[in-house]
Amino acid sequence: MRLLLIEDEKTLSKVISTLLKQNNYTVDSVFDGKEALQLLNSNETSNIYDGIILDLILPKINGIEVLNQIRKNGNKTPVLILSAKSEIDDKVKGLDSGANDYLTKPFDSKELLARIRVLLRQTSIATNSVIKIANLSLDSSSCRISTPKGCYNLVGKEYQILLLFMNNYNCILSAEKIMEKIWEFDSEANINTVWTYISYIRRKLEALESKVQIFTKRNLGYILEKL
Repeated sequence: MRLLLIEDEKTLSKVISTLLKQNNYTVDSVFDGKEALQLLNSNETSNIYDGIILDLILPKINGIEVLNQIRKNGNKTPVLILSAKSEIDDKVKGLDSGANDYLTKPFDSKELLARIRVLLRQTSIATNSVIKIANLSLDSSSCRISTPKGCYNLVGKEYQILLLFMNNYNCILSAEKIMEKIWEFDSEANINTVWTYISYIRRKLEALESKVQIFTKRNLGYILEKL
């Protein structure tokens, strides 16, 4: 799952980003409303996020205006407002502008993670369920894959990549699309990195005698199919 964090306090942004990455999210961070809108209005990046965490007090363009503009442009990505503004009127204004949830600062990390899980539940059944294809199951709560042969825990990008494939079963995914969805903009990942992670996943699927596997489609990308 890929999140956009819009928070101008860089120390807090780093803390939140680290927390989210430790919980298997991919995070892009921006520090003002103008940069956020450039990302969210771009043809290349407008639809790559599964959720947005938005501060209200931002430089250049405030959070409410960011929210109003993306909703006006038809962007329906779930938004969690994370703000020091705790008055009822501020919460009502944020929710009326199109936010899905509102959490005030200071906050507990466990509550933030719980709110994000609820937020993402609106767009993906994978956040609170077991996905099963043939004899392969992926438990999103534990990042564990299993077959009758046994189980493996997936870590970080392995989990995110297999989740992407299982949510796009029988669909060809180019290496570029995988990089766009899984890695951050400032990442040093390249096509070879994608291939390396897919190789890790393939070996685990083979060891578990999975009846589905990731196949290479020459000059097109990769696809998860039944054997």
